[in-house]
Amino acid sequence: MNVHEYQGKQVLKQYGVDVPNGYVAFTSEEAVAAAEKLSGDIKVVKAQIHAGGRGKAGGVKLAKNIDEVRTYATELLGKVLVTHQTGPEGKEVKRLLIEEGCPIEKEYYIGVVIDRSTNRVVMMGSEEGGTEIEEVAEKTPEKIFREVIDPAVGLLPFQARRLAYNINIPIDKVNKAARFMMALYQAFVDKDCSLAEINPLVTTSDGRVMALDAKLNFDANAIFRHKDIAELRDLDEEDPKEIEASKYDLSYIALDGNIGCMVNGAGLAMATMDIIKHFDGEPANFLDVGGSATAEKVTEAFKIILSDQNVKGIFVNIFGGIMKCDVIATGVVEAAKQVKLDRPLVVRLEGTNVDLGKEILQQSRLDIIAADSMADGAQKIVELVK
Repeated sequence: MNVHEYQGKQVLKQYGVDVPNGYVAFTSEEAVAAAEKLSGDIKVVKAQIHAGGRGKAGGVKLAKNIDEVRTYATELLGKVLVTHQTGPEGKEVKRLLIEEGCPIEKEYYIGVVIDRSTNRVVMMGSEEGGTEIEEVAEKTPEKIFREVIDPAVGLLPFQARRLAYNINIPIDKVNKAARFMMALYQAFVDKDCSLAEINPLVTTSDGRVMALDAKLNFDANAIFRHKDIAELRDLDEEDPKEIEASKYDLSYIALDGNIGCMVNGAGLAMATMDIIKHFDGEPANFLDVGGSATAEKVTEAFKIILSDQNVKGIFVNIFGGIMKCDVIATGVVEAAKQVKLDRPLVVRLEGTNVDLGKEILQQSRLDIIAADSMADGAQKIVELVK
């Protein structure tokens, strides 16, 4: 689960991370009112969307007076920002962060991630702040330093100081930077984050070490432990189909293709997408109905797939272990009748109650094409869609 920059900063502030003073605004009037409450000559007007690269896309403006705050707020609200993370369709700006400017001395990068290769949390740092860490990794990887953190003891003070020295934090600010890093790590662990990225971390001429930007991602599987984080969810930033899927505990991710997929099991779902690509098709989604789905759940999954106007055909690929093929078949038939299916449907069933499942499909009198194997089904749906 993602949150906006201003929400991430609110979370970090609870742990003692230094962030600029600022307020969220949903209208240009609110933006002006927020700016009037802030001190300093410079105000920063920042578009709030769930994507990076906002500055390059024109989503961050420096205002030297209240009139400029109003002008920039009016310009940004309702604008569609297109960044390298939004895709060509972009995201509409519906809220702004109005912040105090600060006397920046130098920009750095600090990020906390989960390293699957070591099964550890890793803190990364670089003196190349303000640019995408992927660019730094590609062009100057020697400027990225890492500290692998033992979960039994957490980030130790000497590790934080070592990282601060390695990324060339000024000597007089090393201890402040170390405290910043330890607070960031504690927030990461306490809130079950999957990513905490500060880009840039800045030192200022008045002696502060601050998070000028903040990106926090949270493990969706742990949100039940954090009601305060769940309340930060912005449904406007999410795909409506994915929101609907979450209501039925379906694992759904929208993609750009035209072949809808309904599968049980994440591994089989990924293999299904791969084999569709193998036959020169394009999957429209990842959808795992899980091992304990009911006919109602399958029906809703089917409706969600069909709500995507790009879907020109559907491939149902079920290997019944815990999930029974007759339950899937019943759900498919019910959904097809409810939505008046008008697109090709290929179904491959194998496993528990497979004969009963096939019988249900045959007796439905729907135009359903049976497949003998996963490869056979993928090839058939690709041909039908083309």
